[in-house]
Amino acid sequence: MEQDNVLFIYGNVGTATNTAIHRYLNQRKIPQILISTGASKWNDLKNYPWTMSFYPSYDMEAHILARYILTEKPDAKIAVLYQNDDFGRDYLNGFRHGLGEKGVKQIIAEATYEVTDPTIDSQIVRLKSSGADAMFTITTPKFGAQAIRKIYELDWKPLHVIVSVSASIGGVLRQAGLEKARGLVTAVAYKTPYDPLWNDAPDMKEFLAFMEQAGLKERVTEGSTVIGYISAVLLHRLLQRAGDDLTRENIMKMALSIDEPSLPMLLPGVTVKTTPDNADAFRNLRLQKFNGESWVLQEELSSR
Repeated sequence: MEQDNVLFIYGNVGTATNTAIHRYLNQRKIPQILISTGASKWNDLKNYPWTMSFYPSYDMEAHILARYILTEKPDAKIAVLYQNDDFGRDYLNGFRHGLGEKGVKQIIAEATYEVTDPTIDSQIVRLKSSGADAMFTITTPKFGAQAIRKIYELDWKPLHVIVSVSASIGGVLRQAGLEKARGLVTAVAYKTPYDPLWNDAPDMKEFLAFMEQAGLKERVTEGSTVIGYISAVLLHRLLQRAGDDLTRENIMKMALSIDEPSLPMLLPGVTVKTTPDNADAFRNLRLQKFNGESWVLQEELSSR
């Protein structure tokens, strides 16, 4: 950073990895921009004015999914599975806030898992035995596929909502078994590769062609590919706006003045906007439900 006078850090993936350099970069006024994590800590411009993320906030997503459960099943008895780290707890806190003081009492069972666990079968069995008829799954892709598969094998039929991190058809649902994922609900900002819904979309065709040309066809379904592609397009536009004024101050100014009504691979209606007072790039998401073959978009945009 210091010897090479690095202009900015871009696109780092993960809450833990970005946390490790968060304070260091801000103390040295080095922009940490378009990072790929939705933790709420990244929107703290008062204390960390040199950091902004480019991923829907876990808090907003969890709020939306909590409200969906209460709308579809007002008297739901809710079970929650979550990863035992900041990723899982951030989602869980947002979910509780979204349920509200009354709704949070409807959570009747919670279970955690560690990223080193081989399976989560025992957790799913325990959650089913609680009598819950709604399930919120806060997992990374491997464990998302396991949860979907085990719920199906147990013939448990809760209203099942899952975080966007585990919503990939190719990377998660196909691994679990597409039929086993029927009825699954999530809230997302961008299109899912290999979803038949977008077969004829020009931006999807361009994305897939880019991945093949880059020798990355086998990685299309990995969780970070689409958001990485969108953020690269956005970075290009940000640098164009910065022009010849390539200073750290101006890069941060551009990062906190984004106003994009559309970007390739975003779902219809999802926009990207930042301001000097709000570093959350995403303000709305789309609910979608899996029909056994593809995601079906719900009618309206959803926001916190």
